[in-house]
Amino acid sequence: MKVFHGWPDSPLPASHVTIGGFDGVHRGHQALIRHTVDAAHQAGLLAVVVTFQPAPAVFFRRRPPRYLTPLREKLPLLEALDVDVALVLPFDEQLARAPARAFVEALRRHLGMQALTVGAGFALGHQRRGTTERLQAWAAEMGYRFEVFPPVTEDGQRISASRIRALLDEGRVEEAARLLGRWYTLTGRVRAGEGRGSGVGFPTANILPPEDKWLPALGVYAGWALWEGRDAWYPAVANFGRRPTFGELPTPLLEVHLLHFQGDLYERNLTFAFVRRLRGEKRFPSIEALRAQIDRDIQQAQEVLEHAGHPTRVHPLHP
Repeated sequence: MKVFHGWPDSPLPASHVTIGGFDGVHRGHQALIRHTVDAAHQAGLLAVVVTFQPAPAVFFRRRPPRYLTPLREKLPLLEALDVDVALVLPFDEQLARAPARAFVEALRRHLGMQALTVGAGFALGHQRRGTTERLQAWAAEMGYRFEVFPPVTEDGQRISASRIRALLDEGRVEEAARLLGRWYTLTGRVRAGEGRGSGVGFPTANILPPEDKWLPALGVYAGWALWEGRDAWYPAVANFGRRPTFGELPTPLLEVHLLHFQGDLYERNLTFAFVRRLRGEKRFPSIEALRAQIDRDIQQAQEVLEHAGHPTRVHPLHP
């Protein structure tokens, strides 16, 4: 997949384009993008995804600068969907004020856009004046094909990034995974801790979550772990929180205890896939009480993971 950050210097050959933030690259996004890719390739066109950095909602401060899939995660997911070209446009004041028609003309000029597919409720341009009705009218005038892809639903509700964020806020990671089509993950470099986990009898790989990643509710989770140099996932239990038993941390820390594993993971990138929230975070009156609870957490995590789908790669996309 070819990636452009900003308009390409030379016009692309004829293309079929879809546009969106695509945060999460969830099952609704996957269906839209697969449809675009299939239609493009059947017509002998390039399949092009246009997205933005930062997201318009972040630029306009309608939500915090955190993402389900920051760009470093989004691009591999798009490539896994057989997208030919990803165009990442910097969303700044100039783009925010660009008239809708001028933006469509730029798509035609820079991308050789012959077809455009968007999701239901889509709009582009200054003050979102490029509605689907106007895009349809301009299609006849400018000579491109236009279609609106219907929303994908689950349990009678539209799958959306905002719905997934709300589920993560409540720790409902199983439901979030069903909408995403994969387990939700956090990736970070394992840092040296204070040795408290080993002191309690349960060594952990400690990760500070990336600042641009949407975070799930604090608590203890069963999940899978994968790190640099390995191609197999390990069963794990993780505490995501501020360690109230040992004094509140200023920011949440992900402490991953790998089941049936001993080894040094310092300075390696580790990914934790959240499978189920076992309980909320709590303060314990003693180390003994904490140790007993961790024993119960591990037993419960093992039971959960025996019946959970085993990841096949970092970001498995379900068919």
